[in-house]
Amino acid sequence: MQNSGTEVIIDGSHDTEQSPGTSPINNDWQPPLDDSWTPPPTPEEEFDECLREWDSYIRCYEASKEVEGEEAEEEALAIPPITITDLARFAPAGSSVTGEPDNVGVAGLPTNFVTTASAQTVTGELFGFPVSVRFTPSAYDFSFGDGDTVTTTSGGTTWSDLGQAQFTPTDTSHTYRERGTYTARADVRYTAEVDFGIGWFPISGEVTSTGPAQDVRIFEAHTALVAHTCAQAPSSPGC
Repeated sequence: MQNSGTEVIIDGSHDTEQSPGTSPINNDWQPPLDDSWTPPPTPEEEFDECLREWDSYIRCYEASKEVEGEEAEEEALAIPPITITDLARFAPAGSSVTGEPDNVGVAGLPTNFVTTASAQTVTGELFGFPVSVRFTPSAYDFSFGDGDTVTTTSGGTTWSDLGQAQFTPTDTSHTYRERGTYTARADVRYTAEVDFGIGWFPISGEVTSTGPAQDVRIFEAHTALVAHTCAQAPSSPGC
């Protein structure tokens, strides 16, 4: 050490090895060789990203709702409201009617009328879509040709099936007052359901199938009290 009065000069050396200390960085860590690693975003950056994603989500959501609305509207417009008139062309053919016995009768006595109809399902196309239409009989309109009519919920039953004798009144019988030939008819009313492949649903109203005409001959019957049969007395009244 030297002291000149104005400055002090210290000179010397030290041979003891000094400790380098410790580093907070792992000696095995190496920086990535590509750009795949990026520092984590700051809270401000995370918030900005959230806002961007939220705005994008809202736009996509509104666009999807608009598309869904348009598709629903197009689907609704594709199949207009269906009425019973639209199904008339699918209706079953009319059912024939029979007057017992053998389409003949006696004035003043019941003639029993019978027709048959059953539920039927037909397929076709309606408004450009395949459709199934199911018809179910709901009522029967009998017209007897002399101006009288009757509506029933049944197509009638033969005397034999009823276990009744001929000329017994039934729900579908009619009594003609005068002899002659009458044109009878039975029209069948049907309710309808449709299925476009998603299930059956009913259509309000009824469709009527007109039945073919049937001539019925009505005769007069005359009786007389006689003592002998026509074989025994061929000249007797009525023989």
